Amino acid sequence: MRRKKSDTPGAEVVALTAEELVATNRFFCETCRKGFQREQNLRLHLRGHNIPSELQRRAEGVAPARGRCVYVCPVEDCVYHDPARALGDITGIKKHFSRKHGEKRWECERCGRMYALDSDLRAHLKTCPGTQILRCPTCGEDFTR
Repeated sequence: MRRKKSDTPGAEVVALTAEELVATNRFFCETCRKGFQREQNLRLHLRGHNIPSELQRRAEGVAPARGRCVYVCPVEDCVYHDPARALGDITGIKKHFSRKHGEKRWECERCGRMYALDSDLRAHLKTCPGTQILRCPTCGEDFTR
């Protein structure tokens, strides 16, 4: 993870690697690079390093105070690689990276379209052309569910 001074006033630009973006762990120890799913677990882990409290507070700054951190895409030719177009939360950059640059593992059984996220496939299934269209007997309007 690289941190740069942001072009956005008051925000720090965080450049996570592709590996960090696809990892299930969200919080990383800057001392040993071990990852954790919860910030509380990272804090407990940091006690084991026995580092001074000021360093510990800085190490906990994986995601500084809300609104003070923006995330850029690691793919250089991506529009979100530019700090001016950076995304404001880690969830947004993780979803962007998976959708645009990640492996598409979820396939619609009706039409064959592929998706990187299960949630995208589920949303697609609601409007998939392969879905049976039903007609309301009262008003005659078409619907799919």
